[in-house]
Amino acid sequence: MNTLLGRRARILAATTATAGLVLVAGCTSSGNGGSKTAAGGVQLVKAGRLTTCTHLPYPPFQSEINGKVQGFDVSLIDLVAKDLGVKQQILDTPFENFKTGAFLNSGQCDLAAAGMTITPERKKHVDFSDPYFNATQAVLVDKKSGIDSLADVKAKGKKLGAQAQTTGEDYARSKGYDPVSFHSSDAVLNGLRTGQVQAVVIDYPVVQGWLKDKANADAFKVVGNLNTGEQYGFTVKKGNAKLLAAVNKAIAAAKADGTYKKLYEQWIGPYDAAAASPAAS
Repeated sequence: MNTLLGRRARILAATTATAGLVLVAGCTSSGNGGSKTAAGGVQLVKAGRLTTCTHLPYPPFQSEINGKVQGFDVSLIDLVAKDLGVKQQILDTPFENFKTGAFLNSGQCDLAAAGMTITPERKKHVDFSDPYFNATQAVLVDKKSGIDSLADVKAKGKKLGAQAQTTGEDYARSKGYDPVSFHSSDAVLNGLRTGQVQAVVIDYPVVQGWLKDKANADAFKVVGNLNTGEQYGFTVKKGNAKLLAAVNKAIAAAKADGTYKKLYEQWIGPYDAAAASPAAS
């Protein structure tokens, strides 16, 4: 285990309602023995495991609840693991690695699932699945701030926050802002709570999850839902065509048989067909 992995990456147990799996974290590359070749000839980095890189927390897509990683992305990838005849294992890694595919290229993970927007720059380093979610960016503000729009942040001399290395941060910069960067979505919310910033730009589903908490709903409000044309995708190492095909097959099957809708309602909220059924990019 290298220094970066030892310091910042964690192998965690995972469970989802779809497959009912509870996985025991391992530390070796050989798993529990057996073949690293799964159904359909898919080659895995660890026998009997589909190892998924993610970045925690990012609810409702992935977060640690009662010691287990759960969420919308986790549930969808569990469907892939089930098709392959293996179990999913989660590896928590720094988000910056998702842009370069570092943990895929080094053989630490088979795929990455982290509420990640498909971009031309990222496509240079990894292969994306078919898009599985249309995302928008929300502008969430402190109700006491007097901010009623993103433009108000600058006009009224307030501070804007965003999660580092994300498209939300990129969007804010593209509009002439210099947002305070936070390392995780939890840190973004804490920055708003503690007054480090008075507004944040972050993916709308994340904000939806925050506002389910009454304390957050009482303190904060959404003043903008920005359609930035973003689509989420899962990633695999460049050229891993068999695993990519398995991921795309599982996504399509989940949408066709109603599983996707069920998981969407479980993790995100009332079903929105526009967000749930993006066309291939």
